[in-house]
Amino acid sequence: MEEDLHHRVSGDSIRRRFLDFYASRGHTVLPSASLVPDDPTVLLTIAGMLQFKPIFLGQVPRQVPRAVTAQRCIRTNDVENVGRTARHHTLFEMLGNFSFGDYFKEEAIPWAWELSTKEFGLPAERLWVSVFEDDDEAFEIWHKKVGVPAERIKRMGKDDNFWTSGVTGPCGPCSEVYFDFQPERGHSDADLNDDTRFLEFYNLVFMEFNTKDDGSLEPLNQKNIDTGLGLERMARILQEVPNNYETDLIRPIIEKTSEIVNVSYDTAVDCSKLNFKVSSRIVGDHLRAIVNLISDGVVPSNTGRGYVPRFLIRRSVRCARWLVKKGGSQGSLKGAILATIAAKAIEMSTNINPDVKDRAPHILEELKREELKFVKTLERGEKFLEQMLVEALLNAKESGNIPCLSSKDAFLLYDTYGFPVEITAEVAEERGVSIDMNGFHTEMENQRRQSQAAHTDVKLSMGNSADLTKNVPNTEFVGYITLSTAAIVEGLIVNGNKVMQVSEGSDADIWLNQTPFYAESGGQIGDHGTLYIPGENQHKVVVEIKDVQKLGNIFVHKGTIREGVLQVGEEVEATVDAKLRQHAKVHHTATHLLQSALKKVLGHETSQVGSLVAFDRLRFDFNFCRLLTDSELAGIERLVNNWVAEAILLQTKVMPLSEAKGAGAIAMFGEKYGEEVRVVEVPGISMELCGGTHVSNTSEIRGFKILSEQGKASGIRRIEAVAGESFMEYINSRDYHMKQLCSTLNVKAEEAKNRVDNLLEELQMSKNEASTLREKIAVHKASVMATQGISVGSSKTVGVLIESMDDTDADSLKKAAEYLVDTLGDPAAVILGSCRGNEKVSLVAAFTPGVVQLGMHAGKFIGPIAEFCGGRGGGKPNFAQAGGRKPENLSSALEKARSEIFLKLSEMESLQS
Repeated sequence: MEEDLHHRVSGDSIRRRFLDFYASRGHTVLPSASLVPDDPTVLLTIAGMLQFKPIFLGQVPRQVPRAVTAQRCIRTNDVENVGRTARHHTLFEMLGNFSFGDYFKEEAIPWAWELSTKEFGLPAERLWVSVFEDDDEAFEIWHKKVGVPAERIKRMGKDDNFWTSGVTGPCGPCSEVYFDFQPERGHSDADLNDDTRFLEFYNLVFMEFNTKDDGSLEPLNQKNIDTGLGLERMARILQEVPNNYETDLIRPIIEKTSEIVNVSYDTAVDCSKLNFKVSSRIVGDHLRAIVNLISDGVVPSNTGRGYVPRFLIRRSVRCARWLVKKGGSQGSLKGAILATIAAKAIEMSTNINPDVKDRAPHILEELKREELKFVKTLERGEKFLEQMLVEALLNAKESGNIPCLSSKDAFLLYDTYGFPVEITAEVAEERGVSIDMNGFHTEMENQRRQSQAAHTDVKLSMGNSADLTKNVPNTEFVGYITLSTAAIVEGLIVNGNKVMQVSEGSDADIWLNQTPFYAESGGQIGDHGTLYIPGENQHKVVVEIKDVQKLGNIFVHKGTIREGVLQVGEEVEATVDAKLRQHAKVHHTATHLLQSALKKVLGHETSQVGSLVAFDRLRFDFNFCRLLTDSELAGIERLVNNWVAEAILLQTKVMPLSEAKGAGAIAMFGEKYGEEVRVVEVPGISMELCGGTHVSNTSEIRGFKILSEQGKASGIRRIEAVAGESFMEYINSRDYHMKQLCSTLNVKAEEAKNRVDNLLEELQMSKNEASTLREKIAVHKASVMATQGISVGSSKTVGVLIESMDDTDADSLKKAAEYLVDTLGDPAAVILGSCRGNEKVSLVAAFTPGVVQLGMHAGKFIGPIAEFCGGRGGGKPNFAQAGGRKPENLSSALEKARSEIFLKLSEMESLQS
């Protein structure tokens, strides 16, 4: 009976019964979308309705009239509450039923009540409802049609019960269902926001209005239903446990943690802010999130969505290791801890996301690598943090101020020891110390600016840098519409100092009031070109521009005065090198096409983490966890070249940021955008926020070829490619070299590979024959020197042979040693050395079983001998090899070997007698 009850209310059964309930009412059951959304406006899937947002916004037509899902979601905005409250999570499942212009309040409300009271058996008298204060229709349905007493229906304001999709767009009132844990407190003064008494578990959104530009509401032609029921919350209610963590959705992971740390979760005493129960809950919650994130392709990194699993892993590592220390299981601290616990989270994932179990080896390997990487700096960082906290407490005691960790100390921990500032804040809070977070963010911003300054090489170290930009207007960029314009020289900088003129042969940084030159940004390098002042017969002044950088909104033209003298205030003609600009445009547009192709071939979770757009090539860094296959690379190239061949006209628009994101434009996470943004679209293929220069038609790209694909960092891959003129040069070069090869081999191009394979096979056969011959020669030499062996010892004589074999290679030296110990018989010890080509020393030691029984070890013996030749080596007791780089010391090493082996064998004989 108990087993049946447990099965009836298990988390898996709640999920299944919810889906079945709405499936029986005409809803199509759709799978959970990835935690990596198609929506560029959000980092991760944060809500059950996210996959349907384009339908609700009218961007795509509906595929089904009504749907039901169990959607995995990730939220980290209130991660500090995880483990400490009863209901906060990073990963959670949102069960939802949706109507796309099909049914509305009259059906949605009674179904929600029927599901709650009949399907799940919740006592009707313990359910409360909230409605939007002006939504009389919902109130009437709940009260008159469903039968909820008026005193258990609360009208609430816009902040609580009105959903919006943005400043403009679809919106509507909400209605929420709450479970009452303390009904004995009655109805008077009941506050639904009281978390100790009420738990909101079901939210119904009635999408019936559109917010216009002027803020007014107009009815939607198609009214929609968007609901969400928290699986973990319903499980807590039905399983009658005090918090979500103790449901069967998370509790088994906590139990696994308890098993490892050797402390019972139930009997642990909560004695501090970071206690056994809180830490165990954090580990249990975070590992569910981590395994799902990595399964969906979110690789831990320092940027973008990859920061989320990295932060969660580091937080889990700290909590898990604290638990191990407190539990006395010190041995577990030597290796990775999380992977063992994560195996339980993976095991429990079958009914949530089967892919997690299929990808278990990759998940566990990634988790282990990330943990061990963090542990290397964790202990050092913890020691530094402890010192900082002690100092903060002492300083506060002396000054009478509130203890506070300085922003510089917090930043040092972040920048040097990899401590997420959130973890530093947690540890500090446990000690009663706050952090100067505003100062920390300032430090981060300073680092970002310094990094940019270093990257752009704008040197302002000499003189007063504040004076350099004083009274200098922003540069107007006209390079989208023209490659040549008249401009006024606003400033000249030489060696970090302002000057009024620069003479021929000097380098200078030049500021203009307007410019057609593109300044390096967004991965695209700066334009090259010329500034000149025309004269009667020839130019009076000629300046060669080799780079353009940005200093705020000032364009810095880095040039060399080739003719004349350039002065502040003069008018110049600024002309961009049109050929090089075209090369950059081609590679930049090809980069956009490459990103779209990667998403199609590898999955939408793949995204850009860095790029370089140069005149001769492009480089694209993206998050991915493995080497791309040849077929994947070929597929990516094929897609890009097909789009090039389709001769698609690009569209460029300037629009509000919110409008661009609403249209689906891809924004780089971490980039800062103004209210107005430039959107570059290849219709049907790519839409990105981008300030770079681009071709007008994809046909200008001419062709695209990947040169290389390789790993750049953990979870980060890099592709280098060429397009346009560089593509043609690459193809022509490859064609030339192929013709040369075919001419040399006297074969057609299609026969070249077979011919090379045959030559390699013949070469290998020749090498094998030569090796065999060398071994025979070495064995022959060994047979001659076998008579030179001497006997050592009186009671038990050992045959010993130590000789040099000139230029014999290492493999042949081994064969010779094997021959000699067989010839000399047991017990015997053979030490041989050689030097091939007066470069590399080879050494080998071979001992028979009788010598090993005496206590001799070939591997331990050969190491010190090899050191004489500037090398090292080792091996088994009976056989070992070594090498070195000092051939001049070979004879000394062999003499050392001779004296050592005589001494050791004599000692062994004495001990045994």
